[in-house]
Amino acid sequence: MQILIVEDEEKIANFLRRGLLEESYAVDIASDGENALYKIFINEYDLIILDLLIPKVDGITVCRKIREVNANIPILVLTAKDAIEDKVEALDAGADDYMTKPFSFSEFLARVRALIRRGKKADPTVLKIANLSLDPSTRTAKREGKTIILTTREYALLEYFMRNSNRILSKSELLEHVWDYNYAGLSNILETYIKYLRKKIKVHSNDRELIYTMRGSGYILKEDINV
Repeated sequence: MQILIVEDEEKIANFLRRGLLEESYAVDIASDGENALYKIFINEYDLIILDLLIPKVDGITVCRKIREVNANIPILVLTAKDAIEDKVEALDAGADDYMTKPFSFSEFLARVRALIRRGKKADPTVLKIANLSLDPSTRTAKREGKTIILTTREYALLEYFMRNSNRILSKSELLEHVWDYNYAGLSNILETYIKYLRKKIKVHSNDRELIYTMRGSGYILKEDINV
């Protein structure tokens, strides 16, 4: 899951980034509205965290411009502006939720999770392919009932694969959505993690492969590559 933080206060942006990274999210930061719109139009994000008091292009305008091109991406406004009229204006501009600073980080994370679930509302509660299942609510992966122990990054990689099963994913897309910055020239790190993941999800020697390399294109999670 990839999140964009639009925040011009560096300490707050870095605080949010560290906390979200610990929760296995990939994170980008934009320090002004102009840069935020540029990133939004060239990348695919699962959530936008938006301050209203940002330079160059204000938060309300950013929100409206996002909604002109994308009606579905969740937007969480996080701002020091606490007047009712500010909240009404932001929600009318297309924001899905509104929090004021200072804030509880645990409540912030709960709202992030709720908005991402809402954005992925067509997905089943437990993701499944063949005899492999993943429960995002508990971050538990199982194959034929046997729990698979994953690192934070392995879990994030498997979740992205399972939310996009039967679709070829390029190396750049996987790096952008599972890691928090661009590993340009270091795609070998992705190959290493996929090797680890393949080994872990094959809990029995006769388990079929599920992650296939599509030479020249990327990778695909599929029950049977011949289907």
